[in-house]
Amino acid sequence: MLDLYSDAGWSLDLSPPVLLRAMLHADNAYYIPNVEFKGYLTKTNRVSNTAFRGFGGPQGMMVIEDILDRIARTVGRPAHEVREQNFYHGDGDTNTTHYGQVLTDNRIQRVWSEVKTNARYDDRSLEIQTFNQQQRHRKRGLAITPVKFGISFNKKIYNQAGALILIYTDGSIQLNHGGTEMGQGLHTKMRQVAARSLGIETDRIRMMHTSTEKVPNTSATAASSGSDLNGQAVKDACETLKARLAPVAAQLLDLDGPEEMVFADSEVYCLTAPHLRVPFTEVVLAAYEARISLAATGFYRTPNISWDPATYSGRPFYYFAYGAAVSEVEVDGFTGTFKLRQVDIVHDVGESLNPLVDQGQVEGAFVQGMGWLTMEELVWDDEGRIRTFAPSTYKIPTISEVPEAFHVQLLERASQDGTIYGSKAVGEPPFMLAFSVREAIRAAVGAFGDRPDWVPLTSPATPEATLKAIDAIRQPLAQPTVAVAG
Repeated sequence: MLDLYSDAGWSLDLSPPVLLRAMLHADNAYYIPNVEFKGYLTKTNRVSNTAFRGFGGPQGMMVIEDILDRIARTVGRPAHEVREQNFYHGDGDTNTTHYGQVLTDNRIQRVWSEVKTNARYDDRSLEIQTFNQQQRHRKRGLAITPVKFGISFNKKIYNQAGALILIYTDGSIQLNHGGTEMGQGLHTKMRQVAARSLGIETDRIRMMHTSTEKVPNTSATAASSGSDLNGQAVKDACETLKARLAPVAAQLLDLDGPEEMVFADSEVYCLTAPHLRVPFTEVVLAAYEARISLAATGFYRTPNISWDPATYSGRPFYYFAYGAAVSEVEVDGFTGTFKLRQVDIVHDVGESLNPLVDQGQVEGAFVQGMGWLTMEELVWDDEGRIRTFAPSTYKIPTISEVPEAFHVQLLERASQDGTIYGSKAVGEPPFMLAFSVREAIRAAVGAFGDRPDWVPLTSPATPEATLKAIDAIRQPLAQPTVAVAG
């Protein structure tokens, strides 16, 4: 049984769905045949905070990673072997989550094997053992951890999106969709989706700021679903426009009908007679002269998702994103500080809409997750006031924390059925790849002792917390005493 307690502050805000996602991700990538998860919202005298990248998933997954390390140390086996042995695999029950969803696209073993090979995991493990035997006050740790993250909003009604596309007589296009650009590259991807669907250059497309006067009732740009939902809506609008333009193109080419018309390279042509072509702009102008509408709305709703709140079962996620990371750290036994020496990542983004954007998301999420797990400590005083309220008191990662050896590979040949051009969400899942840093620190701390069966490393693993764990490892942990009334 696993009990999860969430500090909800003085008001609920988004605490219920955040806690639910933590419960749905407390298995991470592992099949657990006998388990019961319970979640509790606690009302406290603190301000209520809202959701963050991962929306509860990181908190739930942290617990199971801690459990896996304890199991490995208890049975005296390498942690990566215990993790690998307990992956979801095969068919039937061993590939079914604790809430009843079957993993139909399980890629855990694939990303795991690729990153182990890329990182030379086995060879480096031996090298680190030799280093630790020779060094008394510095220890290195190597760890590999997986990620399985469900993609869809917990609340079913939010899994919808709209778009509006306007084509002007000069062939230029105005693109509106319901997503919010916040630096994650959403607008870039939406322009690419529209350009790919209409077969034109992205330079023709003018992206408009999100506005509910153009696209009403928009869902939040969250749950890593911005590209999934809005991309499908944009494509839907484009397909409507192509259906109107195809007969016009066929007439200009003296063809019998609009069947097999292809929009590509800023032209429209017949698939079976590719030498017969007409410029996209000429088709647009002819459609206008024929009084055919050059504006279209698009809409999309995620199919085949369900959730029963009474039984806590169903298919809440349309698909899962997978990843794995290997991190190597060196810990200073005098200061508790660590140096991240190397990171290797293989992450599943499906058939990427924009590899550079997705790589940036993976790198940024990893570094942000590392900060959350190793340095971003919240401190309140006795009056309940937060003391870590500014960059001077709240430490976040900087470029100095990022290793020079930072290798990110997007999983190849990984197109996902049923998504926008085979792509997958990339916003939140890579955040949890940073668990490999925390587990590497734990491995380094454990090397200061004599094969301890528990490394009491708290989170965030600040230098103070790391030193405390090292002291506990160097000295036998005190056993709790029980006072018996006479």
